[in-house]
Amino acid sequence: MESYPAVEHHGLIGDLQTAALITRDGTLDWFCAPRFDSPSIFGGLLDRRNGGYFQISPCGVDYASKQLYLPGTPILITRFLSADGVGELLDFMPVAGEVATDRHAIVRMLRMVRGSMRFRLVCRPRFGYGREPHTVDVSPDGAVFRSRHLSLTVNPVRGHGEVLDERDYPPDEQGGVTITGTLREGEIKGVVLHTASPEPPRVVSAAEVTELYERTRDHWRRWLDCSRYTGRWREMVERSAMTLKLMTYAPTGGLVAAPTAGLPEQVGGERNWDYRYTWIRDASFSVRALLSLGFTAEARGYVDWLTQRIRDADESGEPLQIMYRVDGSRDLAEELLPHLEGYCGSAPVRIGNNAARQLQLDVFGDALNCLQLANREGLRGSHEGWCNLTRVIDWLCEHWDQPEDGIWETRGGRQDFTYGRLMSWVAFDRAIRLAQDLGRPADVVRWVAARNTVYNQIMERGFHRGRNAFVQHYATDILDASLLAMPGVGFVAPGDPMWQSTLRAMDRDLVKDSLVYRYDPQASPDGLPGNEGTFTMCTFWYVQALAQSGRLDDARLTFEKMLTYCSPLGLYSEEIAPSGEQVGNFPQAFSHLALIATATVLDRLLDARR
Repeated sequence: MESYPAVEHHGLIGDLQTAALITRDGTLDWFCAPRFDSPSIFGGLLDRRNGGYFQISPCGVDYASKQLYLPGTPILITRFLSADGVGELLDFMPVAGEVATDRHAIVRMLRMVRGSMRFRLVCRPRFGYGREPHTVDVSPDGAVFRSRHLSLTVNPVRGHGEVLDERDYPPDEQGGVTITGTLREGEIKGVVLHTASPEPPRVVSAAEVTELYERTRDHWRRWLDCSRYTGRWREMVERSAMTLKLMTYAPTGGLVAAPTAGLPEQVGGERNWDYRYTWIRDASFSVRALLSLGFTAEARGYVDWLTQRIRDADESGEPLQIMYRVDGSRDLAEELLPHLEGYCGSAPVRIGNNAARQLQLDVFGDALNCLQLANREGLRGSHEGWCNLTRVIDWLCEHWDQPEDGIWETRGGRQDFTYGRLMSWVAFDRAIRLAQDLGRPADVVRWVAARNTVYNQIMERGFHRGRNAFVQHYATDILDASLLAMPGVGFVAPGDPMWQSTLRAMDRDLVKDSLVYRYDPQASPDGLPGNEGTFTMCTFWYVQALAQSGRLDDARLTFEKMLTYCSPLGLYSEEIAPSGEQVGNFPQAFSHLALIATATVLDRLLDARR
């Protein structure tokens, strides 16, 4: 546990209220409970010595390990291969349901495929990000770890014969327990972890674990059967859809940006953020991606979550906050955890996110684009929801023309960001269309005037004549990959000379071997030290822009190249480092949302050409 595994060497499991990450050597090194944004119980991802972990791996033998998902499910299979035999560790979480609960289960099911192998199980939780002390009580029937706020019960699984070779496993000096046992061909053992269980530990039978496995498997396969995607990249699209579903908090319908916190954009650097929250922007993209696949129930969940946030903003008289906790609350105060060394020494580790207090005008366009897409699919809102929405748009009419913090949440001061103005135009445009489509009352004359004013301002001040391109903000000539969205939202025609010259400029300045940087932080200081990798979502946006601009062959090649950067399990983090490894929080919702949207755009255009 002294070395840090690569970010992409993790698999994700979850129960639709929280999630866990497991390395390809069988180490569970990230798990927060009872929610995504709760304190960690296992946080070895951010501190191998002090964060806590639960490792299951062979002992006393040389072995290789490989990982895969059970097809059509998020059940993670870690295979251990040695000269003595082949064993499999199946990790999954039974679905928790749509009612918020403190009780969650992680099943770690060991089965011997061939030969025999000795395994060691080391469970060392560290509650409250490693800050809360705990007690541990052990017995032949299991162990219970208790902190001030939460308990964790370890229930051994009985296969054929005894549970363990050693029935007595006292706590070690680090407050954990170590269990060893030998598996022989055909045997099933392992453990089931329970948070906040009201029952004492007990031995679980192999039949019980097998039933949980089959129930979880069947649930996910039934869900995936609802997908209507039949295009060229079905395996990647379906894996992305399942990943997004795993990052959904079922009680509210909110989608976290990532289930992790503190994974750096540059290893050893300070660009380390907490992404376990729900962004307005992500909700908008989620609806677009999931509706394209036929998942209308999930889209309805995100629309309901968004509608509630619009109502809250209207009642409070405040603008939409860019992000919220998964339960919709607004308090995301940022805090440093100096006792954690950070992934590979990438400090500081932050929980909470002060960017929640930023003004980002693009979220209004994201919200309205989402609602208009949902309306086209028959997901219409209530009269009360419409009244709340009109007041939010009226607020935007008065406040859109001001400096703001921008989509990338930089901390270098507010600017007149072109993307913020672009999405303000989208907000007015979609609101006008909704009012007309639904026949709802609205001050459409005012909205049209605002939309036209924004459009003219972007054309006059957002297009830099010297660069012959749309630029990041009005006071610079720096490019910004967020503007790749311009043709997709309908602001500019893909064949417009102003757009074509912008795309060529981005080719020169932001694209490196098909990968796309958000912007150049050296040329456009963002208030943060260090650099970052290429941004995965922006690369997918680039593919769409190429395809829509008539460069379909370039678009497909770039997309295929991008698929080679995914993890062995088909997962993407936020960014790709210059040497090709994944960096940033993992897996990242934006990356998988953009993959789905890009695949559907490419399929449609390739089919049309054929």
